[in-house]
Amino acid sequence: MVYTLIKEGGTHLQNWYHIFPKNTGIGAFAWTIFCILPFYFVFRSSSLWEVVFGICMILLFFITYRVSFLSRERTWTVYLSVSINMIISVLMTVFWGYVYFALFLAFYIGNIQHKGGFITLYVVNLVTTLGAVAAAFFTQSDFFYTQLPFIAIAVIGVSLLPFTLYNRNKRERLEEQLREANKKIARLGLVEERERIARDLHDTLGQKLSLIGLKSDLAKKIITADPDTAKAEMNDINQTARTALNEVRELISDMKGTKLKDELYRVQEILKAADVGFQFEGDATLDDTPLLIENVLSMCLKEAVTNVVKHSQASNCHVSIAPRPTEVMMKVTDDGVGIAGDPLQFKKNGLQGMKERLEFVNGSLEMESSGGTTLIIKVPRVIQQTERGERP
Repeated sequence: MVYTLIKEGGTHLQNWYHIFPKNTGIGAFAWTIFCILPFYFVFRSSSLWEVVFGICMILLFFITYRVSFLSRERTWTVYLSVSINMIISVLMTVFWGYVYFALFLAFYIGNIQHKGGFITLYVVNLVTTLGAVAAAFFTQSDFFYTQLPFIAIAVIGVSLLPFTLYNRNKRERLEEQLREANKKIARLGLVEERERIARDLHDTLGQKLSLIGLKSDLAKKIITADPDTAKAEMNDINQTARTALNEVRELISDMKGTKLKDELYRVQEILKAADVGFQFEGDATLDDTPLLIENVLSMCLKEAVTNVVKHSQASNCHVSIAPRPTEVMMKVTDDGVGIAGDPLQFKKNGLQGMKERLEFVNGSLEMESSGGTTLIIKVPRVIQQTERGERP
């Protein structure tokens, strides 16, 4: 069954449009057999009334099963539907030897996110399944004994499948919350960046444009009476315009790259949203470092923290930045599961792209994986010397 879990504040199991469960580790072919087999077991009965009664039980099971997926988790219809399904599952096991309806129930129970309801229904389904199987040994013919390997697999599925689905759904819910948190952080960052750009433009251009306007009015008024003073004012206007142009160019140049201290704040918010502890050591202000170098460090920091959130299963992340006279060294350490240092893992976790990016600026990337993962990033600290002369 394909389902949609609605986050927080009343999780729903809905959108039940297909027959087969998705991504349960059991193929659609197997689920097709489980849907057809009960009719085969029923038609083996010699009595017409038994056949009719069995078909009615099968149809009622699928109807109530669908109703349970369309209901809210904590409403009485869910527990009533599941109770009816459990009764039908027990009857099918005891009278017809068909135990596999318990797997359908196990799948549904695994999708329940309310912990109390999940545990209650899990225990009841497991106990009724074991009791029905035990009773079937006394009520069924030799045909039931020929199914023992499959019955054992079904019982194992009833025991393990709900927990597998429950944990998977919980992980998917947390990942969705993380994605939403990242989107929210990105939106807040965009608003903050717009406000910063507005402030910078106002501080850069506002006063100078006002000064240009005042001097233009003054030059216009005195151009006939005092041509020399008017000429000086026009030179001042020209100089002010050149200065404003240079400041705008510098502002645009700064916006093309990402400052390391700004990226450090963003990754801190990402780790906080992912419930990963964050510790920082060092200095993220790199005044004498080219913007290109700082931009590369920022992208590497973002990629490294993304790996911590997505792959490491870590509880804590430690970032240290150590500016040195000839280079800048950055370490990103987590206490997660660690990764192997083979090329496939490098490619999977984006480390190969990070390494190539660092090589472009003559940097290096080292990795240590012992009790977690440590990425050691080094880039040369080339002091950028530019002539501050005014340009037209």
